[in-house]
Amino acid sequence: MAVLKKLPMGIESFEKIRRDDFYYVDKTGLIKVLLENWGEANLFTRPRRFGKSLNMSMLQSFFEIGCEKKLFDGLAISEEAELCEEYMGKFPVISISLKGIEAETYEEARDMLASVIREEARRLQFLLESTKLTEVDKEFFSLLLKEDMSDQSLRGSLRELSLLLCRHFEKRVIILIDEYDVPLAKANERGYYDRMVLLVRNLFEAALKTNDNLYFAVLTGCLRVAKESIFTGLNNFNVFSITDMDFDEYFGFTDEEVKEILAYYGLEENYGIVKDWYDGYRFGNSQVYCPWDVICYCSRNRRHKNLPPQNYWLNTSGNDVLKRFVESMETMTDRKMLTRTEMEQLVSGEEVQKEIRQELTWPELYSSPDNIWSALFMTGYLTWRGEPDGKRYRLVIPNREIREFCKVLLEKEQ
Repeated sequence: MAVLKKLPMGIESFEKIRRDDFYYVDKTGLIKVLLENWGEANLFTRPRRFGKSLNMSMLQSFFEIGCEKKLFDGLAISEEAELCEEYMGKFPVISISLKGIEAETYEEARDMLASVIREEARRLQFLLESTKLTEVDKEFFSLLLKEDMSDQSLRGSLRELSLLLCRHFEKRVIILIDEYDVPLAKANERGYYDRMVLLVRNLFEAALKTNDNLYFAVLTGCLRVAKESIFTGLNNFNVFSITDMDFDEYFGFTDEEVKEILAYYGLEENYGIVKDWYDGYRFGNSQVYCPWDVICYCSRNRRHKNLPPQNYWLNTSGNDVLKRFVESMETMTDRKMLTRTEMEQLVSGEEVQKEIRQELTWPELYSSPDNIWSALFMTGYLTWRGEPDGKRYRLVIPNREIREFCKVLLEKEQ
């Protein structure tokens, strides 16, 4: 009997998944579409646990000079021979993730950001041995390795790294920034939002605005933070949100992909349960499942097929947006009953129509119930059906996992 592939529970490294023979749902077609939909700076907004970090790791593995090309053998992108010849392993890459920057104070968050930059600089320490860099270049690079990195060095760090990599390789640089908005969310919760916005804006503008050493950049996040707050002056900036058709099938598992993974682990008869509990999200024109849910379900049920489904996605977070929305219904005076009625309609499988604002600053999210509807939509607690009427969307709860959770919250608030 053949040994089945391991399931990549919580693994976000493309290299590890491929090298250690974990089950991988092929999303490498994203590379071709990204190159065809050219933008110097590209932002993908998707809810958490929908494969953003794994896709960023995949992009780094594909583009970075010295990449292990065999990792892509048998995958969709390997069929694009000319594209692979031109782009695979041809670029220096800077890759950072901001998802771990959760601090009580600005000073702690600033130091954590400096640590992220320092870790990437350590990965690129070969630059200290480069014969193409001057001693002055290397002195500037050494500043990024210091424990007490200055504010000036931190603000210009990504731009400085791109300049040095470009000089060393004589190739423009790709910059990958995963979960760019996590520090902003935490700063908003803990009262230092304005200072954090200024730091992140300065860091991004230096790296992404009029940077001659940049080939292109990709950012991911949960929310599309208002352009004027972070991405000021970026004219060549592509935003691909959950309502856009481009890249709609590359975050989340499609129905066909779910059928394949269930069949692989002998769980075909459980398809109806999986669809009822974890399907229902709509990105662009694609209906997708939450990958985290599907992988967790298969891992738990591959040996015990009749175990009941669980709230895997909801159990990986504090669900602050949804909880604050339900709690706020108690203080909405004249709108209290209307909002509760609307939530009860959603739980019963009905839809509500709401205007959705996809560009908000974090402080705006909880400033009114109308904005919280937008937040629920963009963070995956609600999805949409049909076609929008301008900015008005027909909102529904995507699946049973979220519906059951909402029932519990509503009962607690009675």
